[in-house]
Amino acid sequence: MELIGYKRSDSMLDAAFAALADPTRRALLSRLAKGEATVNELAEPFAISQPAISKHLKVLERAGLISRGRDAQRRPARAEMESILQLDDWLKQYRKAWEANFHRLDSLLGEITAISKGEAK
Repeated sequence: MELIGYKRSDSMLDAAFAALADPTRRALLSRLAKGEATVNELAEPFAISQPAISKHLKVLERAGLISRGRDAQRRPARAEMESILQLDDWLKQYRKAWEANFHRLDSLLGEITAISKGEAK
């Protein structure tokens, strides 16, 4: 599937949205969008184990939403903003359609209101 100027396979798109379906993974990605962090740093605000956080990170990594590096003993994770921007570009086409629908609905509601005010007089 081509995403408005980008090429990304259906399976990668499916993996990204499946990864984002989980609230813990969304929270992890939100944190990583602010800067890289280790598993221990990411685990701090959650009431789940470090191995569970690692599993969530693996899902995000397989989806291409994060990457993990190596810095001596540390394995910091970082958000892959290019992948996130590609998802946003893909969603923009639907956002435009919904905005057009809302604009038409606003116009229709305005007409109905004007007609009902005219009949009430």
